Amino acid sequence: MVLLIARNSFIQLSKLPNVKGRINYIANPARQENLYAVYETTERKFWSELAKCNQEEFRKSGADGQCIEARELIIALPESFTEYYPRRYVLALFTDHFKERYGVECIAALHHNKRKTNYHIHLIFSERKKLEKPIIKVASRNMFYDERGVHVRTKKEILDEYGEIRPGCSVIKKGEVYEKKLFEAKNSWFKTAAFLDEVKHSYTELINQEVPDEKQKLQVFEHGSLYLPTKKIGKNNPKAEEIAKDNEMRKEWNATVDQALVSGAAEEQIREIKRECISEEIKASINRRGKRPELFWLYLFEAVSKLKELIEKVRERVAEAKEERLEFPVRSPLAAKYQQLKKIKDELDSCNGIILKNEREIKKAEENLSHLTGVFHRKERGTVQRWKDALERESISMKQRLSRIVQEYGYETVQEFMQEYQKARNEYKAYRDAVEEWKERTEAKGFMDMQIREAKKRTEAKEEYRGYHSSSRGAR
Repeated sequence: MVLLIARNSFIQLSKLPNVKGRINYIANPARQENLYAVYETTERKFWSELAKCNQEEFRKSGADGQCIEARELIIALPESFTEYYPRRYVLALFTDHFKERYGVECIAALHHNKRKTNYHIHLIFSERKKLEKPIIKVASRNMFYDERGVHVRTKKEILDEYGEIRPGCSVIKKGEVYEKKLFEAKNSWFKTAAFLDEVKHSYTELINQEVPDEKQKLQVFEHGSLYLPTKKIGKNNPKAEEIAKDNEMRKEWNATVDQALVSGAAEEQIREIKRECISEEIKASINRRGKRPELFWLYLFEAVSKLKELIEKVRERVAEAKEERLEFPVRSPLAAKYQQLKKIKDELDSCNGIILKNEREIKKAEENLSHLTGVFHRKERGTVQRWKDALERESISMKQRLSRIVQEYGYETVQEFMQEYQKARNEYKAYRDAVEEWKERTEAKGFMDMQIREAKKRTEAKEEYRGYHSSSRGAR
């Protein structure tokens, strides 16, 4: 079963404890089978100076762990970039974009993996800016340093029991340079989650500006989203079958979220099911059994079932409620699009109605099949099974159609469309309520003037909507 969902961008950030070694790895043709281009914003010696500076600062701090000399972004690119844009142009565009935004030096390389299925950029950047003029400090007296490179007060502190300077200790004589500062302090912004989020949105937007095919446009996966991301299956992954099964359930969840939103379920209700049935269940499972990735599929299956129950409850509630007929047009810019948005919503409702009808028929077919056992019912059982298969195929097609409908009108997801639709509907209703209030309180001058204008036009709300043409999204 294949369900269509919006593609997410892939942008990964990592720390580099050995920046010179990493540069040699990504930029050396002898080590990269499919290296297309290397682009640098500064001379290569910059990175040696940066590494030395960071190691010295780390040593002085006395901190545990590894010294971080630089950081690296890995940016996955759409394969269409190989067809439409020169490689050097792509690499320069993405590297200069980072330097212009953050003002730090970069070196980047453009690669394909061995099978040429993963077109990507490695972008290494400095967390420090180079000073315009180095700060040079000269010793005003002899200075003593122990084995760790830490400055001590007296020579006695670096001598051994025989009065000799211990190996690894050093002395800088008066008048000699004891410190040469080439760089500013590290920019702590690069360590934050907010930076990674910002750079993901920035590069996703840049990719989408260069993508010629609307279908290949990407979005940043939001961790607070109702949707679940799919996992990439790497080459020769021993768990490929397990991940593929897991991905199918993730897609099923995402499609069911779309269906729930179209049915009228509140985002908070969906988010609560996601929290209770997925997040909390997984957390509890890890506490009880340790990490068992193979169980994730079961929790997703349960969550999808709960979501379908919610859809059924919402459908019953909507069926009982009577839609209010609105009489006058909306004046606010967003609500002015309500009629156009409602047409899209009607199309989604029609599609969703087919899904719900098919699911009821599938249940009936399953009940019939459970009774049609034995040799004498073989032919009848085959007929019912084919009927059930046809219904399931149609339901899958309709679920795919939900996301395609909104994408045809410029929305990335059903969630995005429903948010705008609900806001427009609320503003439309608010204006109508104000008009009703005006009918009772004619002294409200603003509404009276409006009514006079409407009388002169001799038009009703529907006529005004028919004449209204929105150039914004949702009215295409």
